[in-house]
Amino acid sequence: MALPPLTPEQRRAALDKAAAARTERAEVKEALKHGKMSLSEALASDSEAVRKMTVHALLASLPGIGKARAHKLLTELEISDRRRIQGLGFRQRERLLARFSPQD
Repeated sequence: MALPPLTPEQRRAALDKAAAARTERAEVKEALKHGKMSLSEALASDSEAVRKMTVHALLASLPGIGKARAHKLLTELEISDRRRIQGLGFRQRERLLARFSPQD
């Protein structure tokens, strides 16, 4: 499917929006990595850029979890590697949060 032709202004606006989304996702990953944001806060985010982030990328940015462990966890929790945060079902969210909740 071909994209419709864009005016230079529309193209610039789209490029700016994409750059802002990438920046926001990088900030969320960094906050998760350094413990400034919890997984539950990231899953509850109402930001469009964060909701479009893959669950795999979100988990891989948690401390102590890399790409391989994130893949293994998603397989165990029966969540597709390609699933985006906004596409998670209620039970999938519950299983993720139960797995990463602090053990008291």
